[in-house]
Amino acid sequence: MGKLCLTDSTPFNLDHTLKCGQAFRWRKHGEWWYGTVRDKIFKIKQTGDTLVFENVDESFVERYFSLDLDLPRILSSINKDHHIERAIRRFRGLRIVRQDPWECLISYMCATNKNIPAIKRNIEALANRFGEKKTFEGQVFYTFPEPYKLTQASVEELKKCGLGFRAKYIIETAKKIVKEDFSFEMLKRTGYMDGKKTLLRLRGVGHKVADCVLLFSLEKLEAFPVDVWVKRAILNHYKKHFDAKFLERVSRKKSLSPSEYERVNSFGREYFGEYAGYAQEYLFHYERLCVI
Repeated sequence: MGKLCLTDSTPFNLDHTLKCGQAFRWRKHGEWWYGTVRDKIFKIKQTGDTLVFENVDESFVERYFSLDLDLPRILSSINKDHHIERAIRRFRGLRIVRQDPWECLISYMCATNKNIPAIKRNIEALANRFGEKKTFEGQVFYTFPEPYKLTQASVEELKKCGLGFRAKYIIETAKKIVKEDFSFEMLKRTGYMDGKKTLLRLRGVGHKVADCVLLFSLEKLEAFPVDVWVKRAILNHYKKHFDAKFLERVSRKKSLSPSEYERVNSFGREYFGEYAGYAQEYLFHYERLCVI
């Protein structure tokens, strides 16, 4: 059993972080959170300023939960107005985790036009069918399937996991990654725009999916994914930054066109700066849970 004591300079809230919709393979039993991260199954809980965990070491916890980042400085940087200030105050301690890029990519490809419970069901079904079975504390878990595993799957098999039309895109993406020796580590070393262009070449990956992968797994903290909740926050609280014709047009539409998406995305990155991704996640979580 490992322990990690937090300080005032490392604020962290485990519940906010794991309930905010950024990662889909965590489940809570009592006071413990159980997670599958790559080939590791572990549990973690927070009591005040202490994290208690099992089956991983302290360095893994610090890395995965981004405890090495200066969150007070990040929050100060994005605190540009009263609305984001309310979100920061309500969910202070929420951190963006460092997900496995492959799992993150497929998770967000599955997430298009779906709510979080449905996404979780689809990802679990995919892992249960194609992943490696592991047991921890008498519970069964499954690792997320490696790309080569999904290259051997059929479209019909993936559709049984609830993936619908996305099934063929996921198989094509898996084959491309295996055949072309696609490097996520290389993407971590590229700039935001170059990384996005590379991801957009994958079939089934649009602007929002690419931004989610860049933010949640490739450490591009300036990425600003725009979904229905973030669009709502922009329309409700940042309309003065857009012309009336644009606001009227996008308010009537469920989905943004690529050019409309890029306009809102560019605003978020320019307005909030180098940590726009943190602003996005605080706005997203606040809009879903606190704004009536």
